[in-house]
Amino acid sequence: MRILITGSNGFLGSHLAHFFSQKNTEIFTTGRGPCRDNKITGKVEYVDTELTNKENVYHLIQKILPDVIIHNAAMSKPNECHFNNDACLKINVGATKYLLEAAELLAPDKKIHFIFLSTDYVFGENGPHAEEDIPHPLNFYGESKLMAEKIVCNASIPCSIVRPVFIYGPVWEGTRSGFIQWIKDSLEKKQTIQVVSDEKRTPTYVGDICNGIKAIIDKSKTGIFHFAGKEILSPAEMAIATAQLLGLDESLLDIVKGTDLQQPVVRARKSGLTFARAAKELGYQPVSFAEGLRQSFE
Repeated sequence: MRILITGSNGFLGSHLAHFFSQKNTEIFTTGRGPCRDNKITGKVEYVDTELTNKENVYHLIQKILPDVIIHNAAMSKPNECHFNNDACLKINVGATKYLLEAAELLAPDKKIHFIFLSTDYVFGENGPHAEEDIPHPLNFYGESKLMAEKIVCNASIPCSIVRPVFIYGPVWEGTRSGFIQWIKDSLEKKQTIQVVSDEKRTPTYVGDICNGIKAIIDKSKTGIFHFAGKEILSPAEMAIATAQLLGLDESLLDIVKGTDLQQPVVRARKSGLTFARAAKELGYQPVSFAEGLRQSFE
């Protein structure tokens, strides 16, 4: 099996590359600029590709002719999307459209399985949300991902949409740190940092996402799947748990409310996802946050 993973310079993309490189698969990854992941081995072929360029995308798919495309590349920071609408649309919507068109045109008999990584930001308040809930994004990032979802749903090849939430997990040299690493690094430097207490989500351990996507591929499942954690937590609760696990000074955590901060982007106070369909059809069973946190720092 040949798998193409986009956005492999990002946090989830690098984890997916390493996870599938341990399986009986040929792995091709792509990102902007040189590969930043120093753990990439000879089993993974990295291709520098600008996915917002239609010609580049067609050349990439023609060269690889993958069995599966895991489209993870995105502009995923809500503030950046808010201030750069055009760039957001090119990356989150345009690149998705080009990849699907290329897969449909260049491999009509192969029926490439297209797996699109979306987000819980397609929803608004009153979470956690189920797969069948009606999306109602509160910001431009969520709107752009919902636009891309609609394109994926109308494709002629087998497609799956995966919506994860607040992804966390281990990092290594060459990969970007996540929220829990920022907490660790800041507290080790004795820095006081603000963490929000009134935004609730269901943080997802990155290893659970990798296993869930493998199950989608193995079972040839299409449709929408939510990959989320078991607990509904705020960033403040996640930060306190991180400090306690690592024996760091949690008094340096300045607990604030998101409503008191001047944020350019509207965020849901209570979001997150439920994962009943993924549990039933894929056997998806996430680890607890405490266990995911332990595995992130072991």
